[in-house]
Amino acid sequence: MTDIRPLDSLPASRFDTPAILRKLTAASRQLAELKGVAASIPHQGMLINTLGMREAKDSSAIENIVTTHDELFREDTFPDIAGSAAAKEVHRYRQALSVGFELVAQTGLLTLNHILRIQAELERNSAGFRKLPGTTLQNTAGETVYLPPQDANTVLRLMGDLERFINSAEMFEADPLVKMALIHHQFESIHPFYDGNGRTGRIINVLYLVKEGLLDTPILYLSRFIVRTKGEYYRLLQSVREDDAWEEWVLYMLSAVESTASDAITTIGAIREALLETKRRIREKYKFYSQDLLNNLFTHPYTKIEFIQRDLGVSRLTARKYLEALADGAFLQKQKIGRSNYYINTALFAILTGGDEVPASGS
Repeated sequence: MTDIRPLDSLPASRFDTPAILRKLTAASRQLAELKGVAASIPHQGMLINTLGMREAKDSSAIENIVTTHDELFREDTFPDIAGSAAAKEVHRYRQALSVGFELVAQTGLLTLNHILRIQAELERNSAGFRKLPGTTLQNTAGETVYLPPQDANTVLRLMGDLERFINSAEMFEADPLVKMALIHHQFESIHPFYDGNGRTGRIINVLYLVKEGLLDTPILYLSRFIVRTKGEYYRLLQSVREDDAWEEWVLYMLSAVESTASDAITTIGAIREALLETKRRIREKYKFYSQDLLNNLFTHPYTKIEFIQRDLGVSRLTARKYLEALADGAFLQKQKIGRSNYYINTALFAILTGGDEVPASGS
């Protein structure tokens, strides 16, 4: 077991290297641009819902919980209809992210109780922090590569230290992006839960940036970058434990922020263009256009009659007429699951999947 020291035992000046400062400047610039671009979307629920689902998919994929966007969007639309176990588990990730965001928004803090709530929502249990020894981290060959703290009191003490580090600016005077990198490594090394540590840790990343005011909403998701560089991610986690290679780890995480923010800027720009084009075309063709309708279509990649009823305050018959007209006009693609219809915003689907996936035929 590696001896885990409180993060404030590290000298903050250690991260003032030219390489880190250059990368920090680039990452901060991209993050600030992302915050501004996101603010140009009038209904923030669009981004939280759509990008949040994509993050849930990518973060879960790191843990080998694999689903498709189509399965995930159908799960979001019809949670009571039997879907894949993976899609249901990924959907819980988005719910956990939502719970965490509400708690941070309400309190301006990210506390142990908040982290416990996030993990409980993710795993659907209240086991809390580990109390029993036996947790090990293994490689793909089944070999133990890291033994996290085994004693329950040690886990609790280290998490208490981490809570103070997260919420006290005076405790460690470094840029929040550097602190985020340190927090993520520390959390994963403590490995405080029996399950869900990786996914909980990645939720903490974006919630910390919201807490620090670097983002207004949780829309910077590092999981896609980590999925693409999974081997490097795990190598660097271990390199800090074995070789004290904190600088290399921080550079990796700053690169993740820079790359992910740039991708998110492009994605949000594409969503905004599709939204404006859809607005123009619907207003030209139909008298029933409303901003609430547009918000619905771009908040739910797959929508249905009940969603339109709820969001627009119209009757079921009226909601069905709207959706049928939009499907006839090629704004939406109509599909069926069981005896229920749903309607796909194909333009939004293509943006969120990068054009690499097509919706499966309904059943």
